[in-house]
Amino acid sequence: MAQAREVLRRIKSVRNTRKITRTMELIATSKLKRAMDRMVAARPYSDALGELLRSLRAPGLEQDHPLLRQPAETKRAAVLLLTANRGFCGAFNANLIREARTKLEELEAAGVETELHIAGKKGLTFFRFRGRAIASSTIAIGDAPTPEDAEGLIAPVRDSFESGALDAVYLVSAKFRSAMSTPPGTQLVLPVEPRADARSVDAFIVSPPPVKLVGRILPRYLTSVVYRALVENAAGEQGARRAAMKSATDNAGEMIDTLTRSYNRARQAQITQEIAEIVGGAAALE
Repeated sequence: MAQAREVLRRIKSVRNTRKITRTMELIATSKLKRAMDRMVAARPYSDALGELLRSLRAPGLEQDHPLLRQPAETKRAAVLLLTANRGFCGAFNANLIREARTKLEELEAAGVETELHIAGKKGLTFFRFRGRAIASSTIAIGDAPTPEDAEGLIAPVRDSFESGALDAVYLVSAKFRSAMSTPPGTQLVLPVEPRADARSVDAFIVSPPPVKLVGRILPRYLTSVVYRALVENAAGEQGARRAAMKSATDNAGEMIDTLTRSYNRARQAQITQEIAEIVGGAAALE
């Protein structure tokens, strides 16, 4: 009887857990829809700015805009890592952290001095625990990132690159392909690499002048790149959490079925034993 009661307690515990994971799955599904809407809205603007910036050339632009300089050698680089603030999303954060570590090791193996910038509690906790120096960090970005959040992240590294303190800036974030596929990726944010077929602005009638035009586009382009990465990261996090919670809910259901069968067998054995005792007692009285 004690064994049957223990199985019942486990069934109750697993059922409570399944309620929690099912609720988290539904919440993640709701947040995923809104996150995907923000991501879809951000992509065309970022693509258009990047296409425009990379397709134009003009003499003297690098002198007027240090953000366009192309360092002959990379001596110091920054890695900006985006992770989630919460867990329960499978290997989402672990994959991003692994991608950042790989990039840092690759740069350091090439003799490049590195600095690490982190947005997200999970990445910050991981690297702090391992004693890694962190140049800047934030955990204030929520499920609905804003362009202001992106500006706050890119501003320190943008200023360092502009002053010549950095020669390259890499962004590590999730690439949203679908709700089930959000692999990590590394993107070179600075320097801005022109396309091989870029045309001189002299071939166009440009107003305002190229120097002013590029000066207006550059900061907005960099902010849009980081903002797009933030919203894709947020969508990837919710997609990974939904998948993880659905898997946990399904596993809990299977465990309940297994425990129910165990309970039924234990109860059946107990009833059989009681019947045998009754029959044996009756036979003894005869």
